[in-house]
Amino acid sequence: MRAARVPDGGIYEGRRTLRRVPEGWEDRPYELFRLVPLGRVIGAEIHGLDLSQPLGPAVREELNRALLEWKVLFFRAQHLSPEHQRDFARHWGELETNPLLARGASDEVVRFDKGGSATPTFENVWHADVTFRERPALGAVLQLREVPPVGGDTMWADMGCAYDNLSDEIKERIDGATAVHDFIPGFSRFYGPERLAPLQDQFPPVEHPVVRTHPESGRKLLFVNTSFTTHITGMSREESDRLLRELVQQAHIPEYQVRFHWQPGDIAFWDNRATQHYAVDDYAPHRRVAERVAIAGDRPF
Repeated sequence: MRAARVPDGGIYEGRRTLRRVPEGWEDRPYELFRLVPLGRVIGAEIHGLDLSQPLGPAVREELNRALLEWKVLFFRAQHLSPEHQRDFARHWGELETNPLLARGASDEVVRFDKGGSATPTFENVWHADVTFRERPALGAVLQLREVPPVGGDTMWADMGCAYDNLSDEIKERIDGATAVHDFIPGFSRFYGPERLAPLQDQFPPVEHPVVRTHPESGRKLLFVNTSFTTHITGMSREESDRLLRELVQQAHIPEYQVRFHWQPGDIAFWDNRATQHYAVDDYAPHRRVAERVAIAGDRPF
């Protein structure tokens, strides 16, 4: 048989390891709501809760366990006010503000008003939110206020699975490595220097592990993304670019993903430490309006 060379760094067919939870994790039933999985490893709908009402400690604990196990939780037809959306998110900690994005009803609420005559921005790329911060967001609560008649879905990818399926050779190269994250590359596609330059001191470049450890589950997670990761520390530009191209491709593998089709009033609550997401830009000229509240996280390790 003739010899054939397989190019390095590609994604090829074959059985993939699909672990939803870390090894040794105790899988227990949910008792205070009904959980319906939407994917093999990521994404579940939660039924039987009204998020406009305060969460008791037991419900908060069980929801947090569901978040750790499924990475993104969906709640249908909640129609929360901005105040209730903020109150729900605060059960997980201090809220973030983001001067780079349009403000909603308060500084903690970001509003995405897309489609129609609006300039397309901040969509159709796999990313984790604000990894250019020293403390990237723990998670986010997103609500759709207006949905287009067709399209406008959002996708999430499990970065634990993305790490699990790397080759041993790649794992050896990146375990213990750090990478630089910077807000300017991602935002300079849409904003000019007059908008970005005043924020450089507030958001200097930061280094994070290429593989972070989840602070609650202990799982190893691939933690580089197209929007904000500029290079791997200590590598030449050519070597870093080549390796980053291979790493960021991992989010594109469908087995690690869930795709959600929105209706007005739906809520998505995701773990930004463990996932990347992608807003599908396929609904022009129709309008899509969403509001997001982000929860401050801790420094990755």
